[in-house]
Amino acid sequence: MFNNTDMADCIHVSGNLVYLNIKALPGASRSQILGVKDGRLRVKVAAAPEDGKANAELCAFLAKTLGCPKKDVSLHAGEKSRLKTVRLPLSIQEQLEHVCC
Repeated sequence: MFNNTDMADCIHVSGNLVYLNIKALPGASRSQILGVKDGRLRVKVAAAPEDGKANAELCAFLAKTLGCPKKDVSLHAGEKSRLKTVRLPLSIQEQLEHVCC
């Protein structure tokens, strides 16, 4: 699907946090990771972009996919945009690279 170099473009580490750049594609029939394009992880989100539903689904999907608690995944930027940045604990970086590559 994509390689580690592509994924490295999406991930930024600061202190004990990992910031993941995402392009969310809401309104999908199911949530899934599509790959990396233009420095962002493309993620289909199975929720409509209304009342924060797509943002909540994106965070829940990432938590489930990475095997971490929902409370560890939060939106850092892009609440009303398809271009988002999600904040994760540094301890999840290895799982993120493994799941997405």
